[in-house]
Amino acid sequence: MNVRRAAAVLAAAAVLGAGTAPAAFADDPAPAASPSAPPEIPAGLHGSTDPTYDGVWRQSLTLLAQDAAGVKPSAEAVGWLTGQQCADGSFAAFRPAPSRACDPKTMVDSNSTAAAVQALAALGGHDDVVGKAVDWLASVQNKDGGWGYNPGTPSDANSTSVVTGALAAAGRKPAETVKGGKSPQDALLTFALPCEGKDAGAFAYQPDKSGKLLANADATAAAVLGSLGAGLGGEKAKPAGSAAKCAEATTPEQAAENGAAYLAGPLTEDGHLTSALPGADPQPDLGNTADAVIALASTGHADQAEKALGHLRDNGVAWAKQTGPAAYAQLVLAAEAMGADPRDFGGQDLVKLLNATGPEPKADRTDAKPAGKTPAEDGVSPAVWWAGGAVLVLLVAAALLLTVRKRRP
Repeated sequence: MNVRRAAAVLAAAAVLGAGTAPAAFADDPAPAASPSAPPEIPAGLHGSTDPTYDGVWRQSLTLLAQDAAGVKPSAEAVGWLTGQQCADGSFAAFRPAPSRACDPKTMVDSNSTAAAVQALAALGGHDDVVGKAVDWLASVQNKDGGWGYNPGTPSDANSTSVVTGALAAAGRKPAETVKGGKSPQDALLTFALPCEGKDAGAFAYQPDKSGKLLANADATAAAVLGSLGAGLGGEKAKPAGSAAKCAEATTPEQAAENGAAYLAGPLTEDGHLTSALPGADPQPDLGNTADAVIALASTGHADQAEKALGHLRDNGVAWAKQTGPAAYAQLVLAAEAMGADPRDFGGQDLVKLLNATGPEPKADRTDAKPAGKTPAEDGVSPAVWWAGGAVLVLLVAAALLLTVRKRRP
């Protein structure tokens, strides 16, 4: 799920009841300027840009990535996120005045709510907030088993996937969360393209106006995780030992495998996914590339994502500096999914850079010396310790000898 999913264009499309939201947005362009001044950045929120359209989303990804990297987030940052929840359990993209009760004009959405659930469930200790949020998500499930961005809008692959990850994170079985006899995995299968042509195995965001499914890399990366019942950070998977292959998707697991096969094509060839706005030259899409890396690793095909991970090492930090904390979080999660070290990623410490975008965390596992270290791991070689022990033995022996001599008449 890319950070762009919280863009103002998508929210506007959902509000207007558009049948199909834009398939892709550029990584860097910011939402159109508002007639009024943007809100101030509240204390506790990570990032320095206008949070109107992505406050909860970027905070949730930040906390999720910090937890994955062994960082205990600040109480202020966690409190900001929990304070964004409405009384019915839902979350909006951003509430500038959380002390005011939500009303029918509050634009709550499934993506912000599901992302907050995943983050708070990972941190633990927020069962009430998580439970209310999951209950709200279940209450706005569509009859096809999926979710749209806003309640009442048609289901899409991205929203259905992030909610599926939230259900699993909260300890609920997605397959048993049904509406009209349909589960989230049933809904995701309706967005899967068959194993035919150049787009074999891909997922569509939504059917177009004619009902046709058009391949979408962003939706595919999200739907692979959703089909597996995994969250935004993916899940640990044993190496498959062979390349991903497309076959008839009769199960969610096979649909995920098909999606991985689709994503593996450009990742192994180019090392990245590509996007372009109308009239603009194609350019690497690092957000979707990070998501695709997580998707491949979660299906057991991390070997097919190594080239893409290298591309992220070379170019990711520069992109994240322009984009903000959600981008740093995506890179951290991609590194963790691949078994790489996010604290040494292309010579950069992603975790340190992420932490610096907001309030100082409570604790970082690298701040304190781990217990149980051997002398060599503490920076002193075993030879030095043995030499020191030998000297100590000689000193004790000398002391005993002097004592014996003094006792002689």
